[in-house]
Amino acid sequence: MKINRIAYMVMRRFYYIPSMMHDIVSAENSKKYTFEERYNKVRNVIKNVNKFGHVKIRCTGTENIPKENGYILFPNHQGLFDFLLIVETHDNPVSVVMRSNLENVILLKQVRKALDGKLIDRDDVRQAIGIINEMKDEVSKGKNFVIFPEGTRSKDGNNPGPFKGGTFKSAMKAKAPIVPVALVDSWKVFDLWSLRKIETKVVYLKPMYYEEYKELNSKTICQIVYNRICKAVQYMENGNEKEALLQ
Repeated sequence: MKINRIAYMVMRRFYYIPSMMHDIVSAENSKKYTFEERYNKVRNVIKNVNKFGHVKIRCTGTENIPKENGYILFPNHQGLFDFLLIVETHDNPVSVVMRSNLENVILLKQVRKALDGKLIDRDDVRQAIGIINEMKDEVSKGKNFVIFPEGTRSKDGNNPGPFKGGTFKSAMKAKAPIVPVALVDSWKVFDLWSLRKIETKVVYLKPMYYEEYKELNSKTICQIVYNRICKAVQYMENGNEKEALLQ
């Protein structure tokens, strides 16, 4: 029998869903929680969502995450599960930049608001530039972000689509570490109509620090990050974790 994984999670734990959503909404609306406290509440909900949905996450490379806050993660984009995958595997509080057309997607909407996430309209150049500048200011003050340089999911399984150079300008302006992240099989979670356990993989690659890229333009940085992620994805698909981490 084919069934949507989200629908199954709701049916299996219908009595628990209101409680999970309450945690997110209360984190979103309450002024008494710090950003770190909100992040931890959201993270606990996401862990339960993944558990109920039979999603197993294999994570490597967390030692590559910068010790000091004020960096940006740049993952390839496979689908709606990507940010939830990162939150479960990423200890440091992190916010996100999402496409504006995802504004009302259930769960993502609450998670984004609870974590002070931003919506970007890539068809509105002025608005997009404004978001990039806001990110730069907040990253300079020590906040971490996730932004997807493809702009939209690839819709081609584990094959990343083209990256957009302008996505990297927020990191460049903030002189912040750029952390490439390779996601593998994340697309299967919401796209496959199956209840079988799914294993997804996330690999945090070595960051590019400002001293390494300060002489490069955004297009060159974009191509370097794209190539590294593509190679890491290929190695992980073939079960070669060590080579993936070297990218």
